Amino acid sequence: MVQQTESEARKALNRLRRSAEKAQRELESLDGALRHAEGTDFPAETYDQVADALKHILDFTEEEGARLQEKILHAGGLEPGRVRRG
Repeated sequence: MVQQTESEARKALNRLRRSAEKAQRELESLDGALRHAEGTDFPAETYDQVADALKHILDFTEEEGARLQEKILHAGGLEPGRVRRG
């Protein structure tokens, strides 16, 4: 039961990360298209705020991913710093 919960959490976290990455790309596309077309009327500060919010979401997914991984390793009796990736 715990493994299923952990698996679902990792999947949900990865979906959130991918969604935020896609939103970031779409915002950059929109920014590029409108900034040039609107010139001085472009709300750059608002776009910067939204970009910052997306960055916070991506930072959260990285931190939460590391936290979940550490928790899973600890539950399995392993020390997170001792695991090698190959």
